Amino acid sequence: MTIDIIRNRLAFLKPISLDIEDESSLHRGHVGNTGGGHFNLVIISEIFENKSTMERHRLVYSALKDLIPKTIHALSIKTLTPPK
Repeated sequence: MTIDIIRNRLAFLKPISLDIEDESSLHRGHVGNTGGGHFNLVIISEIFENKSTMERHRLVYSALKDLIPKTIHALSIKTLTPPK
């Protein structure tokens, strides 16, 4: 399952929390979708400390890049640090 693949790929970030929501059913058949899923991702990790949003997103995208666009068509990402 794609969610398990995403979870495994992002394990290197040592997430305190990793929430992945599959919203593919809401987007079936829209123009440009070649069959990949739509996912919302919220990840909390200490590794994101002192990194910009762009740097955080690059870490996520680099781990998933070979899945885009065939397996993952759209990905919404929230990268957070743990509360102090």
